[in-house]
Amino acid sequence: MASRRNKSSDSKSSDKTTKGDRIVYSEFGDPHAAALQRGVQELPPNQQNLRVQASRKGRKGKTVTVISGFQLKPESLTSLAKQLKAQCGSGGTAKDNAIEIQGDHAQKLVELLIEKGYRAKVSGG
Repeated sequence: MASRRNKSSDSKSSDKTTKGDRIVYSEFGDPHAAALQRGVQELPPNQQNLRVQASRKGRKGKTVTVISGFQLKPESLTSLAKQLKAQCGSGGTAKDNAIEIQGDHAQKLVELLIEKGYRAKVSGG
């Protein structure tokens, strides 16, 4: 005869593994803790080379202006994104050390960034 498993004991052990992020052992605690994250060196605006590019890839045909090349802390990046979105009168987001603003605002954003002291130029066609 084939051996039979006890389903009640298997379901109890699987309940323990599904909770949390399935880490069995961690020597230094939570890997996502702020104390273990690397610090980002925030450079002054005149030392940052920014690329402003209008993109439509992966956005269902919608044009988005992407500003990349930032070396800022996430808090500073979100506050700058908020200022730029207000100047353009459109929505957007700050993620992955880049700012995405809805619509084609490349020329206007380059002018605004240069006024703020950044070295920015339009990249791409």
